[in-house]
Amino acid sequence: MHQFLMLAAEGAGESGMLAAIKHNPTFILCNVVVSVVVITIVIERFAFQMGKYRVNSKEFFAQIKKLVVNGNIDRAIKLCDASDYPILQLVKAGLTHANKGADEIDAALSEKLAELKPKVEARIPALWSLANIATLIGLVGTVFGLIRAFGAIAGANLSQAEKQTLLTGGIAEAMYNTFFGLAIAVVCMIFHVVLHSKSKGIVHDLETTTERVLNLLTISGKP
Repeated sequence: MHQFLMLAAEGAGESGMLAAIKHNPTFILCNVVVSVVVITIVIERFAFQMGKYRVNSKEFFAQIKKLVVNGNIDRAIKLCDASDYPILQLVKAGLTHANKGADEIDAALSEKLAELKPKVEARIPALWSLANIATLIGLVGTVFGLIRAFGAIAGANLSQAEKQTLLTGGIAEAMYNTFFGLAIAVVCMIFHVVLHSKSKGIVHDLETTTERVLNLLTISGKP
């Protein structure tokens, strides 16, 4: 208790957040770790989505269609080999089975699409779980801070000023834990919505491209 009182007194001249961290850094540091994980996921997902899916699928498919209609399947495949972008590899999966019948073309496209979709959506659901984890860590820190503050006051023969110092320090620690946990949760939810929306758009684009390639090779453009 005496150590808690000394820390509270020292923290009186410090900023609230620094004082709270100094008194009991455990829960705030746990949420710092959570925030680092969140930032890592967000950066990786944005880099993946903006890097790997920056191809204009309509323009690319128009080039492929022109080659296929003219009977240049091999040139169309080479065009797909120009990059490892998922949309190109999906088209290539259909083109490499162009002369094997509609069922095999459909199977090849479906298999490739099933392979690509989890990569698009990877780690995005984890943001929602991390939001809940950050909130719960913050709430545990809040409860712990209040228990420590009221416990120290109840078990000590202190002056009114010392009790006020203990109570203020404990409440500050509790509230900053709550604030930090909720702040991380809000950020997680915002980026979850943004990334989930982008991933749905990408999956829709992949599914549309699959239908276009299947129709091209089995109906209108197969040489």
